[in-house]
Amino acid sequence: MEKRVKRKWNMLEDSPGITLFLFALPMILGNLFQQFYNMVDSMIVGQFVGEDALAAVGASYALTNVFVMIAIGGGIGASVITSQYLGAGEDRKMKTSVYTALLTFLAMGIVLGVFGFLMNRLILIWLNTPENILAAAGTYLGIYFLGMPFLFMYNILSSMFNALGDSRTPLCLLIFSSVLNVFLDLWFVIGFGAGVAGVAVATVIAQGTAAVISFCLLMRRLHGFAVEGKVRKYNTAILGAMVKIAIPSILQQSIVSIGMLLVQSVVNGFGSSVLAGYAAATRIESICIVPMISTGNAVSTFTAQNMGAGKPERVRKGYRAACAIAGGFALLICLILLFFDRQIIGTFMDTSSGAVAYATGTGYLSFIKFFFICIGLKAVTDGVLRGAGDVVVFTLANLVNLGIRVSGAFLLSPVLGVAAVWYAIPAGWTVNYLISLCRYLTGKWSKKNLIV
Repeated sequence: MEKRVKRKWNMLEDSPGITLFLFALPMILGNLFQQFYNMVDSMIVGQFVGEDALAAVGASYALTNVFVMIAIGGGIGASVITSQYLGAGEDRKMKTSVYTALLTFLAMGIVLGVFGFLMNRLILIWLNTPENILAAAGTYLGIYFLGMPFLFMYNILSSMFNALGDSRTPLCLLIFSSVLNVFLDLWFVIGFGAGVAGVAVATVIAQGTAAVISFCLLMRRLHGFAVEGKVRKYNTAILGAMVKIAIPSILQQSIVSIGMLLVQSVVNGFGSSVLAGYAAATRIESICIVPMISTGNAVSTFTAQNMGAGKPERVRKGYRAACAIAGGFALLICLILLFFDRQIIGTFMDTSSGAVAYATGTGYLSFIKFFFICIGLKAVTDGVLRGAGDVVVFTLANLVNLGIRVSGAFLLSPVLGVAAVWYAIPAGWTVNYLISLCRYLTGKWSKKNLIV
């Protein structure tokens, strides 16, 4: 008789709405702390080093966030398979799934870290990064990429905890590593005057510490699933199933970041002051969309477990509840920005010495805050399709989203200026949602079968 670890909220039996909310809440807080890493870097260099340092970290952010989203998206793909095995009661294959994911992501982190370390300056030049911040941005990226294996391992470990129905452990570790990152940032920047290089080193140390602790805790958790006989440490068939979900998940998670990266070449052309304001505003946007994106990720786990258990009707109930949850978050965030957008932007820069940057940041936020409901509905609908393994239309919808954002920015910027960048964003979100919604309404996702 296999011993199974008891989970506090049962995704297969408890109220879908309550279960999703309680499961998503630690994920939201955890992802907020994930974003907190880069936000703290920006705030500290913006306040204690200067506008050019803020712009340098901002120029690096779009690129580093692509790699973060690759790690998160790949982790979600791996967690879908792990969750389906868990829901189906196949603990042996579930453990093999976890080991396969960890080994694969370690290799990916090493390869991408080496690539990024060698290519970061060239990429910054391709992105038309202003000359006055190119050296500092290259320094930040070079150090950041040295820690890429830690970044990938931490994110896949968090995804595995989520797949097992535990979203609290990743939250606690992120709180710990975020606080550590703040202290190290202040120590290196103020204490040693290390500037941009200091915040990069602090981030690598904090993420590395969190990754090591996470690995030890996950191995202990897996021992609680007692199975007879030897468990395989790697399975190419399971890896193939993961890849099938991971590639569209990486695309979906990376759309915002890839769009930011491509569009940043447009923003860079307006100078470092505009870039500094845009960088500050996109940090805030990244924080604001976390509740919606995390709700969508929670829906993926919920869908995967219930599909593995053969309960597609519970998925439909969960989808309706998740749409309401995402809508509530979007409304709350819109109201906060409606009254406090200027104060929030002000935390990133000295408003008296950066008028252009300040105006750019507030202009972006004053527009985009009304459209967070669009990304909320998109994330939840995409979450169902991803969790069920229905990836073709899901992938198409996210590619259309990316295409609208990039083409809109490039085609309209000569006429509308930098404002063209943010006009294209909600258009991409909305079209993505409508395409995914049409697929959801067909019900074909409920007939998919992923696990082998």
